Amino acid sequence: MLTFMSDVRPVFWNRGAREFHLSRDWTDGPGAPLAGSPQGGRAPELNGESVQRPTYRAQQETYAALDLGTNNCRLLIARPTYDAFRIVDAFSRIVRLGEGLGSSGRLGEAAIVRTLGALAVCRDKMRAKGVTRARLIATEACRAASNGAEFLARVADEVGVDLEIVDRETEAHLAAAGCAALADKDARSLVLFDIGGGSTEIVWLAAGEDGASSLRERVRVWASLQMGVVTLAEKFGGNDVDFATFEAMVEHVGAALAPFVEKTAGEARCDRFHLLGTSGTVTTLAGVHLGLLRYDRRRVDGLWMSDVEVGDTVNMLRGMSYEQRAANGCIGHERADLVLAGCAILEAIRRAFPSPRVRIADRGLREGILVQLMSADGVWRHDPVREIAP
Repeated sequence: MLTFMSDVRPVFWNRGAREFHLSRDWTDGPGAPLAGSPQGGRAPELNGESVQRPTYRAQQETYAALDLGTNNCRLLIARPTYDAFRIVDAFSRIVRLGEGLGSSGRLGEAAIVRTLGALAVCRDKMRAKGVTRARLIATEACRAASNGAEFLARVADEVGVDLEIVDRETEAHLAAAGCAALADKDARSLVLFDIGGGSTEIVWLAAGEDGASSLRERVRVWASLQMGVVTLAEKFGGNDVDFATFEAMVEHVGAALAPFVEKTAGEARCDRFHLLGTSGTVTTLAGVHLGLLRYDRRRVDGLWMSDVEVGDTVNMLRGMSYEQRAANGCIGHERADLVLAGCAILEAIRRAFPSPRVRIADRGLREGILVQLMSADGVWRHDPVREIAP
């Protein structure tokens, strides 16, 4: 079986080169040891405007990170480079593992079979690429299902890989770690969110003191709402969503969001405050806004959308029939019944935290996992060099 690690570090992603780079803003503090590192390596240090950047130490390791959610099964395989890593293979499939979970409390057999098939593809890809180190995580569907442990045992027996169920706090922090490098570095604070299939993670992220604060210090408040696009669509319907139904979904999410809003009432913000979203909902929204005939990650990841643009695109989607949504190249049949539920979650967040702009992230848990695994193995050597520009 493949081995797993905990704790992650975020990344910068160079879209053209398919490389990911460590962020100077996301160390565990000056000189902090890397968690689980057998070499006792040190994280990059910040001394005023100077920083220690990791330098690649040649090793023959291939790494994998897998995220099994309520709706998707996604895999990244990478190898280390000088101070980053290069993606050598990737896989994503909508499996709807959590289909019917809200009403039955169990993972259904059809959903399990679909997921086992996707996991078998992931296993074969990992074997083909010679993966030696991996972390394979499962989230809300497996957390909530009464037969979640039974499902994991079946995966180990039939597919030959071990999945790790992460708790909600870990998922919220991983969401922040995976995409927070896209945050406006001059903003005093922002709200980061990840709309999943069965849960929605939301984080109040503050600016670091002189850029040197750790991730956990910057995450002032976090919450995990036990609702996502699959559970919301199953509760309210996803094919035909009229105005009243959409507003009912927004109010339902808003009520669940209220404790988080209350806890963040005293947090400081400035005129550069913004939202940062990572999920199929926001990336789909961005693709539709850009008028893409087919989804293109290179044009979506890192895109800024104004509040007006977000609102106009949501209204455009609300005005489409199910058939029109299914025919859209950025949505398709697999998401046509889920996208409006995602828009309702987004709308509840926008109403709770008005912001002039939203940044779109097509990155997340897997990227942070890869950096953590490589850091823990000491594949980078930390020498003092020039400052890394964010």
